[in-house]
Amino acid sequence: MLDSLTVSPESTSAGLRRATRPLTAVALALALAMPLGATYTAPAMALTGAMPESFADLAERLSPAVVNITTTTNVAQVDDSMRPVLPEGSPFEDFFNDFLDRQPGGRNGMPRVPRRSSALGSGFIISEDGYIVTNNHVIESADEIEIETFDGDKLPAKLIGHDPRTDIALLKVESEDPLPFVSFGDSDAARVGDWVVAIGNPLGQGFSVSAGIVSARNRTLQGSYDDFIQTDAAINRGNSGGPLFNVDGEVIGVNTAILSPNGGSIGIGFAMSSAVVERVVAQLRDFGETRRGWLGVRIQNVDPDVADALGLEVAAGALVTDVPEGPAATAGVKSGDVILEFDGEAIEDTRELVRVVADTEVGREVDVVVFRDGKEERLSVAIGRLEEPVLASAPGAPRDDKSMAQEETVVLGMTLATVDEALRQQFGLDADVEGLVVTGVEEDSDAFGKGMREGDLITEVGREPVATPRDMRDQIEAAEEAGRNSLLLLVRRDGTPRFVALSLSS
Repeated sequence: MLDSLTVSPESTSAGLRRATRPLTAVALALALAMPLGATYTAPAMALTGAMPESFADLAERLSPAVVNITTTTNVAQVDDSMRPVLPEGSPFEDFFNDFLDRQPGGRNGMPRVPRRSSALGSGFIISEDGYIVTNNHVIESADEIEIETFDGDKLPAKLIGHDPRTDIALLKVESEDPLPFVSFGDSDAARVGDWVVAIGNPLGQGFSVSAGIVSARNRTLQGSYDDFIQTDAAINRGNSGGPLFNVDGEVIGVNTAILSPNGGSIGIGFAMSSAVVERVVAQLRDFGETRRGWLGVRIQNVDPDVADALGLEVAAGALVTDVPEGPAATAGVKSGDVILEFDGEAIEDTRELVRVVADTEVGREVDVVVFRDGKEERLSVAIGRLEEPVLASAPGAPRDDKSMAQEETVVLGMTLATVDEALRQQFGLDADVEGLVVTGVEEDSDAFGKGMREGDLITEVGREPVATPRDMRDQIEAAEEAGRNSLLLLVRRDGTPRFVALSLSS
């Protein structure tokens, strides 16, 4: 996460009072219509949790479990005392700079001396034996980590494990006495409008408390496993890693980022939900690393055009674009399947599938329901372990119009040609691929609007392999006879597959 996107709380008023509500016109009319001497009682407001009179008791109880975090990093710095002093504008200045740039030891060849740089953040204790949760970006690349408690005690901290994908890190300190700690709550139970309290170390100013509400749920910033709670509680730099509490004093989020044009709080802060954090922390504590489940499919969302092309009644689920060797392939999952259910949980989109698979225990057998050829099928998959991917793609060769010797056909706004050796070389296609190469796309076509571009390779149309433009026309006719409004294409670009549904009426 960027530091400019770092979450931090700030202090709020010590006491929040209920506002006096004036009688509405309806209530006033009712009061006037009542007999003399009768008492009018205003209807109760349908609030599940009234505004607290004060957050003081909550802050007093929770603050001892929140810590300030200071990290120190040793960085190399040029020793300016060793740099030669030359008169300004000296003709030898460029000569010396060119010479010294080529010397070992860094820029200008000057000896480097260690320099210590420090950074500040926040965290919170989750056990009496000293486990502490914070953001990964708070401690990343640190040579030394030190925590300061609410009472001012300073303790060295050891990094147990970290997870860059969710920006969570777990630390451990040793203390002779049991430490005050806080517990995780159920972030899934938090509702938009619920009160929340943030505690941390904004801008290095020391312990500070801010209060606000849950502004939104299930926000995504930049990761596959994101599940952020948005809040308007004041959050600033230096509060990264600090806790976001509900009014019961449970941690429902880890303050991580802010949206701000100037680096300060404008009331749009984000805390990674405890539903994500608690699972990550448990694995870091047990293994020193995260161990996420792996299904082994490439997927994309199902939009209405894709749903129509497949015969799905609702645009939901995760459409499988490719099934490399792995658990899904072993279980019989195929390209073109739509995953509707995973381990009894309905799948709305790709993001949800990624998260539920990642949270599944490695080695566990789960049932997966897929939509295939107009009906649902149930498969059993043994979940593997996700490893960091190593991505590579071959660059395409520059286009040479003179190499286009074969006949081309325009279909659905795309100029198509059968794969041959010349096109393989021109677009960097593998020797064993077959299909239709897109050699041009009309800019006012549905194909262009759906992202089709020159060099794309169409390998399937209507779930059937294609090798010639005639094959594609046959599939168009079949789709029209079946009453479909869209045609599903399997397209590969730089080796990566995706499905594209093109309208047949445009």
